[in-house]
Amino acid sequence: MRDERRVGNLPAERDRLVGRHTELARLARWVGRSRLVTVTGVGGVGKTRLARRAASEVQPRFADGAWWVELSPLSEGRLLPYAIAEAVPLVDQSTRPMLDVVAEYLAGREILLVWDTCEHLVEECRDAAATLLTVAPGLRILTTSRRPLGLPAEEVLTLDPLPVPEADDATADAVVLLADRAAEAVPGFAVTDAVRPELAALCRRLEGLPLALELAAARLREMSPAELNRRLDDRYALLGDTEGTGLPADPPWHRALRTAIGWSHQLCTPAERLAWARLSVFAGTFDAEAAGRVLADERLSVRAVPDLLASLVEGSIVEWVPTGGGERYRMLDTIREFGTHWLRELGEERAVRRRHRDHYLALSRAADAGWIGPHQLVWRDRTVAEHTNLRAAFDFCLAEGDGDGALELGGALWFLWSACGFAKEGRHYLDRALALDASPGPVLAKALWSCGRATIILGEAETGLQLAEAFREAVAGDIDETQAFAAAFLEGSSLTMLGRQREAAEVLDAVGRARPGSGQYAAEWFAVRIARAFVHVHDGQFAAAMAVAEELAAECARCGDTWALAYGDYVHALAALGLGRPAEAADRARTALDGKRRLRDSLGIALAVDVLAGAAGAAGLAESAARFLGVADQVWRALGSPRMGSPELLAARRACEEQARGLLGDDAYQAAFRSGRDSDVDAGLAHALTSGGPAGGRRRPLRPGGG
Repeated sequence: MRDERRVGNLPAERDRLVGRHTELARLARWVGRSRLVTVTGVGGVGKTRLARRAASEVQPRFADGAWWVELSPLSEGRLLPYAIAEAVPLVDQSTRPMLDVVAEYLAGREILLVWDTCEHLVEECRDAAATLLTVAPGLRILTTSRRPLGLPAEEVLTLDPLPVPEADDATADAVVLLADRAAEAVPGFAVTDAVRPELAALCRRLEGLPLALELAAARLREMSPAELNRRLDDRYALLGDTEGTGLPADPPWHRALRTAIGWSHQLCTPAERLAWARLSVFAGTFDAEAAGRVLADERLSVRAVPDLLASLVEGSIVEWVPTGGGERYRMLDTIREFGTHWLRELGEERAVRRRHRDHYLALSRAADAGWIGPHQLVWRDRTVAEHTNLRAAFDFCLAEGDGDGALELGGALWFLWSACGFAKEGRHYLDRALALDASPGPVLAKALWSCGRATIILGEAETGLQLAEAFREAVAGDIDETQAFAAAFLEGSSLTMLGRQREAAEVLDAVGRARPGSGQYAAEWFAVRIARAFVHVHDGQFAAAMAVAEELAAECARCGDTWALAYGDYVHALAALGLGRPAEAADRARTALDGKRRLRDSLGIALAVDVLAGAAGAAGLAESAARFLGVADQVWRALGSPRMGSPELLAARRACEEQARGLLGDDAYQAAFRSGRDSDVDAGLAHALTSGGPAGGRRRPLRPGGG
């Protein structure tokens, strides 16, 4: 049933929500009646946890789901639309401003967006919310922020700390939270008559602030509640002044937060304090390898990093985040802010941020070198997991005026822009990097090439030709033979998008068919062959296109590539369809879809499902054709630009619809189409991969001349 569907990306709850019953009920009610609701309050009061639970409770009410947008890793407001698009997820291949694309995507949807941690982007969030709420009547926005956004339609729920006991009441919410977290930290912990007064006193001293209570619970591994109370008595005098803490003075429970964090800081060893400060440069999550690269120097050995991470996790300074790709770590925003303050006090911020940048440059180089090969899926997952840190590295380079560093990042991450759905963001960063002063040479040339690739995906063919020429000039005189393939791809792909097929064929053929052994642009041999096959298809040379696809498949199988192989299967499917072999087309389209789904390449997924619909229609399986068109349209809507605006792709889609509609009749066609369009995307793709026959549906006889 529809009200049971849970669509979205809400984070899993790792701990139970203690108390907050009244606030939770009110927040859920407000989200149902108001377009914009903000949960505000001091850092550490539990805004994120309450918003996550409320969003989970109301999620089934929204036909298009509830989507969590993490804003704390963003350093600048212009990235807000990209973060929303990434979370939804929406991959846009057009040249329009991303906020316009997001607005168009949301316009016809019933959807809840949760923007977590808005206080550093209040103005940008206010402007974006005003725009989106105007054009999308089915949109609701729930935000968490230390400051309200300030829009007239905004309802603000101010979250106070948990109630504290006036006496030794173990049922007060603050005591329940402290005891609950203590039981997690200390095996066998129990609330006895002897310990209850001390727990109540701790809660009163820490003003019921959840973050402060959780930090205190972590310390119960090392000392008793009574000893914690004695130490807190000393810490109040020491930490009562707000000056130099980086935390504001109001409201009054900021004192508890300063005390809890500062007290935890003092209880750390000197090495743990230094690690805390240095780890604050990470945005989002990070892994142990990255921590080692950033932490280690003559003061902290790399061998000490695992123990430091473990001790900071035990002290609730760092969170351990297990994922399918391995163990990762993160800091709460308030904890990270404290670390950043101390990093500046130590005079190390610039040096540590350089180490952070250098690590992610090295990671980008390694991913670039390993992209074409058997570890492609691993590199894709790892790079996407590090997306927020790659942004932080970019932002540091741009802020420092480090043109060479920004250009090298933008060039090495070409596959993230071209193959993983981030073309618009890549163009955003590369345009800014290319505007900086940079030395002529290989780094500049690769950035021009990477920008050209992103530009072509965004449909800017004329600009693609200009960048192809700029790239040729940048590499003139170099001896790397793969540069010719890179230039040919930029120029040839731009020409074919402009409909200049004969010129495109000449450019692509000029570099020959032999694959270079090695070089900076070795991956471009695959891209050139894919582009050449597309030109064959556009020219109606289906047998030639199939021959190129088979050549490409053989080479991909030899080196273990997935991305180019899937595109080869897609072109093979197009050619088979053109040759009147729908069963073969469907088989190859499913193979392409499987590869693209594993890479989560939305563009490739949409293209493959379109061909599968065409194959079903050509085989007379009209119901399946209509259903697959519905699934494909759902994916294309997420991409933001139907069929990339390509006349050939749009014409093929219209022909498939007309054929299926003619075979089924309007009502049956619409029912089958809606079953695909309104289904869960993953379920629709799974059906496409497993259905029998060319498309697994009811066969109707083709009309004369119907294909």
